[in-house]
Order: sequence, then C-alpha cells, then structure tokens
Amino acid sequence: MAKFQIQVYNQIASHGLHRFPAARFTVGKAIEAPDAIVLRSHDLRNVPIAPSVKAIGRAGSGTNNIPVADMSKRGVPVFNAPGANANAVKELVLAALLMAARNIVPALAYVAALPPGAPDLERRVEEGKKAYAGVELPGRTLGIVGLGAIGSLVADTAIKLGMKVIGFDPEITVDAAWRLPSTVRRAHGIDELLKQSDFVTLHVPLVAATRNLIDGARVGLMKPGAALLNFARDAIVDEAAVVAALRARKLRAYLCDFPSPALIGEPGAATLPHLGASTEEAEENCAIMVVDQVREFLDHGVIANAVNFPDVAMPREVPYRVAIANANVPNMVGQISTALAQAGLNIHNMVNKSRGEMAYTLVDADSPVDDTVIAAISAIRGVLSVRAIPVDSAAG
Repeated sequence: MAKFQIQVYNQIASHGLHRFPAARFTVGKAIEAPDAIVLRSHDLRNVPIAPSVKAIGRAGSGTNNIPVADMSKRGVPVFNAPGANANAVKELVLAALLMAARNIVPALAYVAALPPGAPDLERRVEEGKKAYAGVELPGRTLGIVGLGAIGSLVADTAIKLGMKVIGFDPEITVDAAWRLPSTVRRAHGIDELLKQSDFVTLHVPLVAATRNLIDGARVGLMKPGAALLNFARDAIVDEAAVVAALRARKLRAYLCDFPSPALIGEPGAATLPHLGASTEEAEENCAIMVVDQVREFLDHGVIANAVNFPDVAMPREVPYRVAIANANVPNMVGQISTALAQAGLNIHNMVNKSRGEMAYTLVDADSPVDDTVIAAISAIRGVLSVRAIPVDSAAG
C-alpha cells in the first residue's frame, strides 16, 4: 500500500507528528499531492487546496483560517482539537481576572513611567497607589458565556477562589453539563448574566450568531465598573462599543488576546499577543489529538471532532471498507446498498450518520471493493467523495 502524504504548515509539535508511523506516512512541507494537511494558524482560505486532499487537521480549536464550507462541498472533513488547550486558556483567563480585579496593568504602566532617579520616588509611589486600589474575588460574581471545555474549567477555578458563578450556554452538551460544578447558576439568557456579573468572560466560537454578541446595547446592561474578558475570538465583541464604555468609565477594564489598532494604547484595555494556547503543553496536546484523528480517518475512515461532519466510528471485523461522504438527502443509503449488491458484494456492517446537510457512511464488505464499484457509488447524485480503505497490515 502506498504511503499517505501529509503536508504540514506552521511549526507542529514533534510529539504529535511522530504519531504518524514512518512506514505508512510521509510528512513534510514540500508535498505535491497531499492526502491530508495539518496546520495551526496558516490561512488556507485563499490558497489552492489540492484535489488529493482527503482531510484537514487544525492543531487548535478555531477553524476560521480554513475554508470549511468549500471543504464540505468536496466531502473533506476538517478536524480540530477541542479541549486540548483548555487548561492553557483557563490559566490565562485566571491571570486576566486577577489583573482586572487588582488594576495590575495600569499600575505597572504608572510605575514604568516614573523617573528612576527622582528624589521623591517613594512619595510618588505611595501617592500613586491610591488610584489603583482594586477588589478581591471572593463573593464577586463571574459570568461565563459558553460552558464548554474551557468555560467549565474557568467556572471550577472561580468557585475554588470563592467567587459566585453564573453561566449561559444554549448549546451546552450533556458531557459539558456533567463537568460543571453544581454551584454554577444557569442564566436564562445573556442579558440576565450581564446584569448580574462583576466580571464577564466569553468562551464561544465565532459564528454568525456570535459575531458582535457583546455590542453597545449589551455593554450598556453590564454593571458600572464591571470587567469584560475575551479569550475566545475578537469579533465576538464590538470593539467600538467597548472603547466607548471604557472612556465613559462604564467598564473597569477590557482584557483580551487580540491586539488591534482600536485597543492598543487605550486606557483600560489590556491586549495580549494571542497567548491563549501558547504553552508547550497545549501545543503538544493539540498536535497529538489532531494527528490521531487524521490518522484514524485515513487508516479506517473514522471521524471524531470534525467541525463539518458527524462523529462516526465502526469496529473493523473484515478487511474491506468503503467511506462515503454525501449530502444528507433521502434514499442515499438505499442507493449505496444497491450499488454494492449489483456488484455482488455482501454488506457485513454499515453505519450512517448525518449532521446538518452533511452525511457520512461507512460500509464493510465481505470481499474486495474494486474501482468499478467506487465509480458506481461516485456517480450517485449527492455523493461528494468515496474511497476504499482496505486494512493495511501495518495499520491493524
């Protein structure tokens, strides 16, 4: 069996890339016809993606740098690594929470501006500190918008610090709900959460529904002197509204991971250079997770944590497997079964799942599936991609 070709962009942690066995995978940056792409922040949206590409793996959580809709039309899953960097982001949010509570950023700026040789330095330090008196966290209310892997870790940490926590997430999963501490109070909506919180932290993906989620009207609902933290995506917050609130002293502080011309140098705003997942541990976790997912997909057609496909897994009991990505339309499974039956193939096992407009089918057959059968399935209206995945002795 020919080796799979993996094209790599950015610096991917070696602990992850080494999980592509050298006997079955060639990994490099100069790959002409890649079977898969693994990347971090490289922007693929305006880059030609080879027709040979069967999967894309993002060693991180966001996929805004990948043309996901175009890949869906080609039947190409886009994998990410949800939760792999959760602890790193949680720790940065905790640091930002403390910085906001104790006015650490403006206090540092005040001291940095003092002339070191001034004879009255001690007096000026003592006088200046009055302007930077902060608050303590116990008893304060933290509002968390988005209660996934990161949001739930932030909630747990805040509770251990003695804070009250109120959360809102209309898309919360059963697993995420189980992870939440029982003392987290559920808000009925974002507006309710904003009105009651001394600090608000955002942990939602950037989609059409969350763009400018925190706009001028919602900033106006926040408590006077509240602090807003955004370590999710920049466009979730209307920067102009936040700057106006900072200047009006409506907000105590805005801390985020997204520098911009509007925020740099703005008193009350503290921006970090995209540090959320920038730890050795997070980079390794993300690389390991996404490499394992891409490898399982190429070797066995298994899908886990694809942003545009359903999760699909099926144990292999026979050597011959076909993976089919198709539009989620009626009678697709029937047409696939008919194509296999007409070729004299017996279906040993089958699983079909859908997600929105996308569906994915794995079929195990009792005998080899040749190119004529693949061509027949490909010709079915609505089929986006088809490939035979025989078991390689090295893959198991």
